[in-house]
Amino acid sequence: MKTTKLLFLAALPIALAFTTLTGKYVSRAVHTEFFSSTPAEDIRANNYAGTGTIDPATGSVAFSIPMQSFEFEKALMQKHFNSADFLDTQAFPKAKFKGTISNIKTMDLNTNGSYPAQVEGEMTIKDKTNPVSAKGTITVKDGKLSIESKFPITLAEYGVAFQKGKPSTNVAKTVEVTVNGDFAVE
Repeated sequence: MKTTKLLFLAALPIALAFTTLTGKYVSRAVHTEFFSSTPAEDIRANNYAGTGTIDPATGSVAFSIPMQSFEFEKALMQKHFNSADFLDTQAFPKAKFKGTISNIKTMDLNTNGSYPAQVEGEMTIKDKTNPVSAKGTITVKDGKLSIESKFPITLAEYGVAFQKGKPSTNVAKTVEVTVNGDFAVE
């Protein structure tokens, strides 16, 4: 009986060391920012209501961003963003990304540190899906992950294009998207 207890106690730290690798990392507060810069004006919007999962065993990642949760400096910008002429967030309430961290096997997610990440996947906005390739950083600290990535998206690829009028000069054709979040095992 004592031998069994000793074996259990000896095996417990080993089992706990690998617990992180078996669960998925989850975040319910992914921050997404987009930035548009033109000679007419800069437009920046922030959204703190995204969700995300990372599976360390496969490298698969998934993010969902509620589009109506973007906050703008000016109320009129937010109104235009949500309107049927722009992103029609009532008809298309979420943006989604599904992909893979292609170099996940080079990371030791049980060891504190920062790791460069290469992500390949597909972004869906307004029911239009396009491939996205992005570099980022995964930082491990005390069993939790923090992620950050910055990449461009071309609005016309997602059905957002302006041929004339103020939007054609005020909104950049390609915007910079920054995603970051803190993830814990669930």
